[in-house]
Amino acid sequence: MTDPHDRPAPPSLYETVGGAPAVAAVVDLFYAKVLADDGLAPHFRTTALPALKAHQRAFIATALGGPESYKGRPLGEAHAELALTDGDFDRVVTHLAASLTEAGVSAELIATIAGRLVPLRPQIVTSS
Repeated sequence: MTDPHDRPAPPSLYETVGGAPAVAAVVDLFYAKVLADDGLAPHFRTTALPALKAHQRAFIATALGGPESYKGRPLGEAHAELALTDGDFDRVVTHLAASLTEAGVSAELIATIAGRLVPLRPQIVTSS
């Protein structure tokens, strides 16, 4: 008889979405959508996109339980000067959901991921 403690742990969200290659693909899709959004693109005019994408990959991997560790600035500090609104936050989440959908992630998993983002709103939204 096998010990129930010997069962492998269920896969993390990170593993479920496809690991590092999937996260990288989603980040690329996401930034293509964000930069094509006239309301969001101005926030990225002076941003070094390769570095931002690397931070975003690590952030998403960490949020999904992956092996990477996000080492960027705290979210509140990183977004303080951007004067982001609730509408900006909602558009970013919409673009992320669309990117995840395009990458083949299930609606159920997207809802789980979105649920992890909602508590971050107060750290990111700095303007009315």
